[in-house]
Formats: sequence, C-alpha cells, structure tokens
Amino acid sequence: MSAAGFGVTAPGSPVRRGLVLALAGVVMFSFTLPFTKIALRGYDPVLIAMGRAAIAGVVAVGVLAVLRVRWPGRSAARPLVFIGLGVVVGFPVLTTIALQSTTSAHAAVVIAGLPIATAVLGVARTGERPPRAFWYAAVSGTVALAFFAFSRGGASGGDLVADLLLLGAVLSAAYGYVEGAVLSRQMPGWQVISWVLVVLLPLTVTTSLVSVVWIDSARVPTVESTAALLYLALVSMYVGFFAWYAGLHRAGVARASQVQLLQPLLTLLWSVLLLGETVGLLTILAAVAVLGCVVWTQRARSSPVPEDLAPEAP
Repeated sequence: MSAAGFGVTAPGSPVRRGLVLALAGVVMFSFTLPFTKIALRGYDPVLIAMGRAAIAGVVAVGVLAVLRVRWPGRSAARPLVFIGLGVVVGFPVLTTIALQSTTSAHAAVVIAGLPIATAVLGVARTGERPPRAFWYAAVSGTVALAFFAFSRGGASGGDLVADLLLLGAVLSAAYGYVEGAVLSRQMPGWQVISWVLVVLLPLTVTTSLVSVVWIDSARVPTVESTAALLYLALVSMYVGFFAWYAGLHRAGVARASQVQLLQPLLTLLWSVLLLGETVGLLTILAAVAVLGCVVWTQRARSSPVPEDLAPEAP
C-alpha cells in the first residue's frame, strides 16, 4: 500500500467533496469533550492531554514507516511545530483543564466560536475573500450559539476561569487548523498531522511519563475511562484530522470551517446520551438556527482566490 492509499474521496465537485470530508471530521471531533469528561474519571488531566498525543504519535511513526513516507524537509519543521502547539498542545491541555470545572455541554457552546475564528484567521493567512453574505451567516450562527450559552441549557456548569481557558483553546485550535490547511497544499492532510505528532513526540512522551511518576492523583483508571482516552488518541487526535485537513484544503478554509458550527450541537447530543447532562427547549431552537446558518454559509458563493491558493483538483 502506498502513501496515496490514504487519499480520501467523496462524491460530487471538489468543493462538495471537501465539505463532506470536513463534516466527517466534525462528527469525529464532536465526541472529544464528552470523552474527555469520561477520561477524567480515571486519569489526570495532564496525562489525558499529553498522553493522547503520545499514543497517536507512536501510531503515526508506525504508519509513516510502513508507508515509507519521506521526511518533508527542514522547511516544514517550523510549521509542523507551530501547528502542534495549536492542536496537539494548546487545545487539548486548555480544554481538559477547563472540563474539570465545567460541563461538556457548556464547553461545547463556548467553543462554538471556533468556526468564525478559523474563518477570520483563514482569510488573513490564505487570502480567501468570502462575500458579505458568508460573514453575515457565520456571525449569525455564532451569535445564536453565544445566546444559547446564556440559556438554561448551555449556561449550567459555567465558570469564568474555565471559559477563559476555553477561549484560549479556540484560538489555539483555529491557528492550528489554518496552518495545517496551508501545509496540506504541500502534502496530504494525513501526513501533516502524522508529522506534527512525530515532531512533538519528545515533548508529549516526556510530559506523559512525568505525569505518571510525579503527579499524585486519586483517580483510578477504569475500562470506560481507558476506552475514552484511546478514542481521544486515535480518533480525536489523529484519524479525525485526516478528513478535516483534507476538507479545509479542498473546500477552502473559510467555507469548510463553518461546517464546524454543527459540532457544538452534536456534542450537546452526546453529552445528554453519554453523560446524562440536561438541555432544554432552547437547545432545539438553537439547533434550528445554527443549521439554517450552516446552509446559508454554504450557499454563499466565495469569490475566486489566487490560483496557487485554490483547492486542489479532483
């Protein structure tokens, strides 16, 4: 099997394929917060944040070795490190710490600002120029979710410090998403996240070992918490990015990132089903509003981008 074997395909035009891939990534990412809450029942937050990256990094080493993928070169080292600081260190660490003092449902709503943050950074970084209708739709969707944060369903479990940590996580992830999408023009998205994890292995492995040896935790690992940790490592930290970076590249960062407006709603659903957290009628109203905004953003036609920044051909 060659490295090209991980090229993910989806039906339709290149942009539509990109949106399908982005949606697949969003579905996989939507389990991250609930599973982090479950993992916290048996593991220290530092071990969860760094351990999942260490596990994924070891798997990435094996995948790259089996497929005989060559190191992309010294020029890629710096971008890989910065991407890792955003999606491998920043987002997992900040969200895991925050989830010790807030609910998964509340965190999902606070993180709803991620699509608009990604779109803004994407415009600044890649030169995309979405029309006004796109921005109206994106802001409307974010406002709807922000309003929901103050509703009975979303505000329960809120904490100021936790919210600040979650906002930091939003900025970290948005930066990593944009830089990863840019680098995916030089190599497939699955290689981007693989090399990111490999480059940061010394940090993630060392931190994980230190947390195991030195951190005194009353938490006792269980089958449930261990399964949650493995999901975070293999899916949230690795496989999910295969589809996500490919989707950002094919559909464009600004447009594909808005599919992530669905992630908080999916996370709310999993929070109810897996954690027993409660949401009210306003959740349904927010869901309808956000779904409408997602459709709106996808119907808004983006103006052409420079040829070297356009999505790849089918």
